[in-house]
Amino acid sequence: MSKAIDVSTKPRIVVTEADYIRLTNLVAAVRERSPDVADELQIEMARASIADADSISPDVVRMGSIVTFQSDSASRRRVELVFPVDADITKGKVSILTPIGTALIGLSVGQSIEWRSRDGRSHQLAVVSVEPPEG
Repeated sequence: MSKAIDVSTKPRIVVTEADYIRLTNLVAAVRERSPDVADELQIEMARASIADADSISPDVVRMGSIVTFQSDSASRRRVELVFPVDADITKGKVSILTPIGTALIGLSVGQSIEWRSRDGRSHQLAVVSVEPPEG
């Protein structure tokens, strides 16, 4: 088992009420088949502030946001954060159930976070820009 990342050192995050509801339901749905993934997303939801969609800044990563981030393990990447059913890495659509997807939710431009890849290694990423979801 890999060493957990201290959540007290993670940046403050905010999610919309709609995202919070859908993501906590997703945690329950995947808990049995992917407990590690469910635990990580549940931890993020437990520490998130919940706000009205209209009051969240457009530079906050929400479901459907297009995010440009810089990672210590790769060059700058531009991805859309999506639910698992819409994930397609070849089209830059990253599932919330991936370590990077879970790390990105709720961050805003300029924030960085430490996250663990599936092989247990610790990484850092920083949000460079966010395009809010359409619609």
